[in-house]
Amino acid sequence: MTSPRSITIAILAMGGEGGGVLADWLVDLAEHNGYFAQTTSVPGVAQRTGATVYYLEMFPEAATPTGSMPVMALSPVPGEVDVVLASELMEAGRALQRGLVSPARTTLIASTHRVYSMTERTAMGDGRVDADKLIAGAQAAAKKWIHADFAQLADQTGSLIAPALYGALAASGSLPFSREQFEATITRGGVGVSTSLKAFTAGFGAALAGQASAVNPPEVRATPKAGARLTGLAERIRTNFPSSNHVTLVAGITRMADYQDVAYAARYLDHLMPLVRALPQDSATAQELLDETARHLALWMSYEDTVRVADLKTRRTRFSRVGDEVKISPTQHLGINEFLHPRIEEIADTLPAAWGRWLLKTSWAQALLRPFTSKGRVVQTSSIRGYLLLYCIAALRPLRPQSLRFGIEQQRISDWLKSIVELAPEQPELALEVARTQRLVKGYGDTHARGWGNYQRIMAKLPQLQAMPQGAAQLQALSRAALADDSGQALEHMLAATS
Repeated sequence: MTSPRSITIAILAMGGEGGGVLADWLVDLAEHNGYFAQTTSVPGVAQRTGATVYYLEMFPEAATPTGSMPVMALSPVPGEVDVVLASELMEAGRALQRGLVSPARTTLIASTHRVYSMTERTAMGDGRVDADKLIAGAQAAAKKWIHADFAQLADQTGSLIAPALYGALAASGSLPFSREQFEATITRGGVGVSTSLKAFTAGFGAALAGQASAVNPPEVRATPKAGARLTGLAERIRTNFPSSNHVTLVAGITRMADYQDVAYAARYLDHLMPLVRALPQDSATAQELLDETARHLALWMSYEDTVRVADLKTRRTRFSRVGDEVKISPTQHLGINEFLHPRIEEIADTLPAAWGRWLLKTSWAQALLRPFTSKGRVVQTSSIRGYLLLYCIAALRPLRPQSLRFGIEQQRISDWLKSIVELAPEQPELALEVARTQRLVKGYGDTHARGWGNYQRIMAKLPQLQAMPQGAAQLQALSRAALADDSGQALEHMLAATS
């Protein structure tokens, strides 16, 4: 005869997601249906509002001698957890890492949306963890794997993610309770009952329907609409560029027009015409080279300067997006504080070229400005004064082509494109990696200066790489080393090895 054992449940949730409410519901569910229940929580310090692990055990009252109480654990034991609920995909990954999920026992229920950590956000390159690998790992590690974008379901019902996960748990059949018993627990709570039940129903349906598709479904690349003012440039793309690259090119001219104007978008296409004439014979290689160059050219030509930053921070769409993210109501006021730290270099870059050069070589002028640039400042763009301050800076956009920074960046872009065009016919793989080196040059301030320095040091090796059989692979490795850390040590070691 098998001895009865506790049902063990671990909940991994971030702050504000209702993990504590979910734990309380489970305790209430157990206690109202013939089970003893105990819950503990271990708050953690995470880079995404704080992650907490809630642990529950349930033990049937009928299996307990009269007058006695079962002894329950205070924390989960690896390999001994029946159900793991994760409010976000990375939290599911943490459960896997801790050994809480086992293929012989565990039902893993997780939301597939991502809330990126600061490490992922601040990485020099694309620091995001591969979501597909997390999903594959969960599939292999769990006995039963249920996943969907429960956060989106919660948003659609105006609720938190907790009741959506609760519904998925009810649908999983992992606990000896009926749907009605689950729902009765929410009703007994007496707070937000209507919206919680809607989210519960959505989560229940998603789990039953098996809506466990990958986080990133296959991308369907439909050519975006260019807009009326870009009709002529869109026609130029259809006439002069390979059809396989139209999606990227239309997106490029749209970005250029948004960044500056239609003339700047035409300049974007002008930059690419020499490469079109120099493309290699192999169609697949030619498509990839032109696509990557067009994409990175659009990023470089829309470099971040003070005008661009001010423009993006004062757009109506940004206020709407932030309001949606915080779920602001019509009766509430939204306050947005921006932390800005302009340096003398950024001021010089924004000025007309002659004035900017004068400022950078005039010590007394820099001394006058230094008190205003020595520390960062907080500007409230939701206030009239703060908004007008940034709006006036954004209004300098028509003068950008006369600025010091504009001339510098255009010369750098021309040199970069010249290298790609020269390499394209005979060494297209190396040309492709040169195109991708643009990802080193991004941001503004210290971030941009560091990236540009790394780019220069790597490109100084290009003549040497051209003579190497594995030059493309070596250039790719150098770029990866530059993106590996912001200290530059990885790049230093690799450059030394390349010498």
